[in-house]
Amino acid sequence: MSYEITGKLVAKFDIVQRTETFKTREFVVEKTEDINGRAITNYVKFQCVQDKTAMPDRFNIGEEVKVLFNLKGSKWVKDGKENYITNLDAWRMESVKLGEQNNAPDFVPDAPPADAVDDLPF
Repeated sequence: MSYEITGKLVAKFDIVQRTETFKTREFVVEKTEDINGRAITNYVKFQCVQDKTAMPDRFNIGEEVKVLFNLKGSKWVKDGKENYITNLDAWRMESVKLGEQNNAPDFVPDAPPADAVDDLPF
């Protein structure tokens, strides 16, 4: 299941090479909501992995962004004690300008030339 949040990008951290073949990067989005006339601000830290670690580079600190993410949870046992961790794994970021969402995909295929002839039989 995928989730999304829109807010202001407030921090981008360096890429961390966890193992020879695995890297992560974190960034933070500030989300302010009005709840019963009171402004509540939350700072939500996301993680991106592998080929997605360059994703935050396209955005400036202070920019409004929409983040699409998955919830991931892990359990491990260390010294006989169970531990749990939850990650918000971001897989897409979009710019939000003037209240409108920029839904441009990360990759846009080339369009056919305007003078192309459609001679397909269907």
